[in-house]
Amino acid sequence: MDVYNLVSFIGLFVLMALAWCVSTSRRRMNWRVICWGLVIQLALGMLIFWAPGSKTVFEWLNDLVVKVLDAAKAGQEFLFGNLALETWREGPNAGQYTPWRFVLAVQALPTIIFFSALMALLYYWRIMPWIVRGFSWLFTRLMRISGAESLCSASNIFVGIESATTVRPYLAKMTRSEFCTILTAGMATIASSVLGLYVLFLKDVYPDIAGHLISASILSAPAAIVMSKILLPEDGRPLTMGRSVKGHVEAEPSAIAAVISGSMAGVRLVVGVCALLIAFLGIIALVNLALDAAGLVSLAELLGYVFRPLAAVIGIPWEDSQAAGELLGMRLVVTELPAYLELNKAIAADTFTHARTPVVTIYALCGFAHVASLAIFIGGIAALVPERRKDLAAVGPRALLAATLACLMTGAVAGTFFLN
Repeated sequence: MDVYNLVSFIGLFVLMALAWCVSTSRRRMNWRVICWGLVIQLALGMLIFWAPGSKTVFEWLNDLVVKVLDAAKAGQEFLFGNLALETWREGPNAGQYTPWRFVLAVQALPTIIFFSALMALLYYWRIMPWIVRGFSWLFTRLMRISGAESLCSASNIFVGIESATTVRPYLAKMTRSEFCTILTAGMATIASSVLGLYVLFLKDVYPDIAGHLISASILSAPAAIVMSKILLPEDGRPLTMGRSVKGHVEAEPSAIAAVISGSMAGVRLVVGVCALLIAFLGIIALVNLALDAAGLVSLAELLGYVFRPLAAVIGIPWEDSQAAGELLGMRLVVTELPAYLELNKAIAADTFTHARTPVVTIYALCGFAHVASLAIFIGGIAALVPERRKDLAAVGPRALLAATLACLMTGAVAGTFFLN
C-alpha cells in the first residue's frame, strides 16, 4: 500500500462530510445506515481487490462479457455489414485494409438492444429477481431502511429507470427521503443494457474492464443509500420500514415475448441516448463558442478545475487530477458515454502518469449521475405517480448531488484497495 491508498480511504469521510454540510437536517443522521453502508462498501472492495482468486474471477467475467459482445455483433453485422466492424474494413483490393472510422450509432449502440433483450430473458427465467432479492435483503437487514427503497436500490444495480416499476404499489405513499434514495440509486448505478457498451469502449485498452464495471455498479448501490440519507435524512415513517417486500413484476407470457419486449425497450433507450447526445453535445459546442469569444477556456477545462479537488480527494494523483476532473465534469453535463470514450483515448495515449488513475476514474465515472438522467428518472417515476410530481421535482437536484458524491465514493473505495 502507498500514500494514495490512505488518501482514498480518508476521501470516503471527506465526501460524507461534504454531504453532511449541505444536509437538510444535520441532527437527524441515521448512523446505522451510514456505518453499515460504509462497511458493506469496504467489505466488497476488499473482496474485489484483495480476496484470493479475485483476479481469476475478473478474468472469467471479462471473457464471458467479451464473448457475449462477440455474439451481439452477429445481428449488427447482418444489419449494417462492414459499417458494424470496429475499426477496419476490407479495401478495394483483396487482402488490403483501409481505416474505417469508429461510428457510435452502428458499432456500439446496438449492443444496448442486445443486452436489454438478454436481461429481459434473465428476468423471465427468474435468475435476476433472485439476485436482486438477495441484495435487497442485505440492505434492509443491515441498514434498516424501508424494504421498498432497498428493493429499488438493488434493482438499479442491474436495470435503469424500469427499476421503479418493481416498487410501483408503494410509490404513492413514499416519503421524500425514500424518493431521494431511489432517484440517487438510479443515477449512481448503471444498467446492464449499457454495461456492454462501456466494455466495448474500453476492453482494448483495459482488458479487465468488465469485472471492474460490474463491481462499480454493485459498490454504488450502498454508496447511493448512504449519500441520500445524509443529504435528506428520513423524517417520517416509511410504510415498509425494516421489512422486505416482494417486487412488482409484469411477467411475460413466454421467453420469446420477453426477448421482444426487451428488444423494444432497448430500441427506445438507443433512440433516447442518440437524442440526448445530439442535443447536449450541440449545446456544449455552443457554450464553447461563447467561451472562446469571451477569451475563456473551454467548458471541459472549467469543469476540470471544479472537479479537480474532488478527483484528488478520492486518491487520484494531483498530476492526473485535472484530466480526471474534466472527465467527471463531462459526465455531469454530457453523460458518461463521451466521458468513457475520452477515457479510452487518454489511456491509449498514455496521458496518465500513475497506474491507479484509470482504475479510480473508471469506478468514479460508472453511473448515470448527469443532468439528462435526472430528467429521465423524475419523468419516468412521475408517470407512475403523477400526484407526487412536485415531491420528486423538489428532491431531484439533491438526488443528483447525492448520486455524484456516491460515484466519487465508489472511486474512493477502488482507490483504497487498488495495488499497483
